[in-house]
Amino acid sequence: MKALIAGAGRLGTQIAQVLAAARNEVTLVDVDEDRVASLAGRLPVRLLAGDACDPAVLEHAGALTAGLLVATTGDDEDNLVVSLLAKRRFAVPRVAARVNEEENTWLFDHRWGVDTAVPAATPLISLIEEATGATDTVALLRLSKAGVDVIETAITPRSRAAGRTLAEIALPEGTVVATVVREGRPTVPAPGMRLRPGDELLVVSHTATEGEIHAAFQ
Repeated sequence: MKALIAGAGRLGTQIAQVLAAARNEVTLVDVDEDRVASLAGRLPVRLLAGDACDPAVLEHAGALTAGLLVATTGDDEDNLVVSLLAKRRFAVPRVAARVNEEENTWLFDHRWGVDTAVPAATPLISLIEEATGATDTVALLRLSKAGVDVIETAITPRSRAAGRTLAEIALPEGTVVATVVREGRPTVPAPGMRLRPGDELLVVSHTATEGEIHAAFQ
């Protein structure tokens, strides 16, 4: 997924880190050129200096093809303008916006293009979960900081793992299956769990490459 984040403060950079760790294509935009320059090389994302309230900047950042936009600036007016542009002009499917001042909460709804309003008083991890819709945010954040890769793979009728139990699959050293999503519901994997076509697996490893994981299951 392509994700666009407006605002490179603490929340914006943490969201960028989480989404990038989950192998999303992330662009982080901030009006402060010095802040953007200070983040260069520290985050595995595309950085862009510019005012996200400017439609030209949003378009240059990739709003036309983004699946998610998160407005995390410290100014409610800017977050509303960015959200409205994202939804009305660029038809971004999911738009989340941070609410800095509690009395402005009533403005953050579909009329301004906001799908999810995120109160600033919420703890940071919960803020990220609300903004991105992620259910495994805490794990992703911790794993990314620990240098552990999070890899997704799906079981199809042609997959070598289809019909086999997890215990029968030889995984690279330092690799575990964290969860299996079946029929839209995450389940805790057990060694005797038999994989079916349509299952989606979230695999974590600090040694294996994406190709090695693919080879093990596909």
